[in-house]
Amino acid sequence: MKIRFDKINQIPKPFSIEEEGIVLSGALQKRSLHQVVLAGEIEGKVIVDCDRCGAVFDVMASYPIDFTLSDVVAEDKDDLDIIEFLDGEIDISFVLRSEINAIRGEYHYCEQCAQGKEEEFEIEF
Repeated sequence: MKIRFDKINQIPKPFSIEEEGIVLSGALQKRSLHQVVLAGEIEGKVIVDCDRCGAVFDVMASYPIDFTLSDVVAEDKDDLDIIEFLDGEIDISFVLRSEINAIRGEYHYCEQCAQGKEEEFEIEF
């Protein structure tokens, strides 16, 4: 889902998009000439692998997100939540895929491994 920067104004523009069982819903609102605020919520299930045994299971995700989107190179070192879209279009699908990959990049343990049965997995040589 792509939206042109010049189509966003001071009135919040609501959106909702789903990918891989995760829904990103929220609104886009112009902050300044080259910046748009994306405020929304991530909700749904992400399929992940256990980092200990490799089992596949679902993880629930539900949290707010707040990003600044820019159509020029950001020179603000204080705001680390800036995403640059230099082609003049906001790609909300890209933001959602990035969040899904961030969830998958965290450490995840299945229920069996989370119970602390370390003797089955750790072998000293």
